[in-house]
Amino acid sequence: MAEARMIGQSSVSRIIAHVTLIIGILIVAFPIYYTFVASTHSLQTILRPPLPLLPGREFFANYYQALFGGIGQLGGVTVWTLLLNSTIVALGIALGKIFISILSAYAIVFFRFPLRMVFFWLIFITLMLPVEVRILPTYKVMVDLNLIDTYAGLIVPLIASATATLLFRQFFLTIPGELVEAARVDGAGPWRFFKDILLPLSATNIAALFVILFIYGWTQYLWPLLVTNRNDMNTIVIGLRKMISFADADTPWHLVMVTCILSIVPPVLVVVFMQRWFVRGLVETEK
Repeated sequence: MAEARMIGQSSVSRIIAHVTLIIGILIVAFPIYYTFVASTHSLQTILRPPLPLLPGREFFANYYQALFGGIGQLGGVTVWTLLLNSTIVALGIALGKIFISILSAYAIVFFRFPLRMVFFWLIFITLMLPVEVRILPTYKVMVDLNLIDTYAGLIVPLIASATATLLFRQFFLTIPGELVEAARVDGAGPWRFFKDILLPLSATNIAALFVILFIYGWTQYLWPLLVTNRNDMNTIVIGLRKMISFADADTPWHLVMVTCILSIVPPVLVVVFMQRWFVRGLVETEK
């Protein structure tokens, strides 16, 4: 009797959990679906509410115009260009942060040199200095180096990461000293130890950080807004803002919706394809 009651309670709890999950998914997904529906209708249909809940017949026309025809508010720049710019910036920021951080953590943990911990704490303190605090001197440096409207100007000021350095350092501290000694006895130098031992062990951490940092770079707004003046150097976030006017009639809402849908595709693909590595990097505890 007690077992039957327990099974019944378990089934009810499972049903409630699934219903709650479905409701949550619907709440999160409906705005995205509504945006997709709007991207398949003409501008006149969007400006004449209520908007239908089913996709329209302008799917191919709207997406072709956005991807290949150019957008008037952006001087004829296509969404392909915006996507390319955002992809280069996001990849540059993610890979640059990981590269610099893992080398910094490697030097701090496995090398003994004067003021080693002082340098670490100086890196750590920069967590309290966001981009907004140092934006004026950074912008001045970009102007002096003629890096305005360049990929280097978009990427280089954002590739240092105290958070990633701290995470790699904490992971490297868990590596047994016996492994380091074994590598030294085997004749492995610093570069070989880093390449053949540390990098494979850090693969899940690198993957998890890559997902987070790629999305961080993809969603950057303030810095790209400052260092880009040409429309063909805008990221997709800046392009979206420029497409929206104060007057609804002057805004190509059908193309705005197309751009919104296309702007979420690359981050979603990164998360989907690297989901297994991302989860392992966050929950693995045996290292």
